[in-house]
Amino acid sequence: MTILVAFAPRPEGRAALEKGIEIAGRRNERLLVVNAISGDNQDDPSLADTTEVEAVEKRLKTSGVTAEFKQFVRGKNAVAEILDLAESPDVSLVIVGLRKRSPVGKLIMGSVSRDILLSVPCPVLAVKAAD
Repeated sequence: MTILVAFAPRPEGRAALEKGIEIAGRRNERLLVVNAISGDNQDDPSLADTTEVEAVEKRLKTSGVTAEFKQFVRGKNAVAEILDLAESPDVSLVIVGLRKRSPVGKLIMGSVSRDILLSVPCPVLAVKAAD
């Protein structure tokens, strides 16, 4: 089985990564860490830059779990990329990071985490970064 982590280069994304490593190790499952943007905006703050990608890959290598990092920068948005991967019968859990937003911010801006939670067919674990 595989645990899928929706990763963004923010504290909540790093918290999701760490929780994914913890659970994958405990369950002896494979870990797939995904960073995705639609490709329309290369300046999207959700895109992990080279330094961040290297840090994630180093963390995965030293984690002791079987893990892989994938980055998608193409026509689909992050939710569609995660949904496509999560529809595999091999995916047992999706982990997303949550950031604090005001109610108005949630209404106007939407939320990738919320859309993943409502879309994927498997269980979703939402984690917050430590204060």
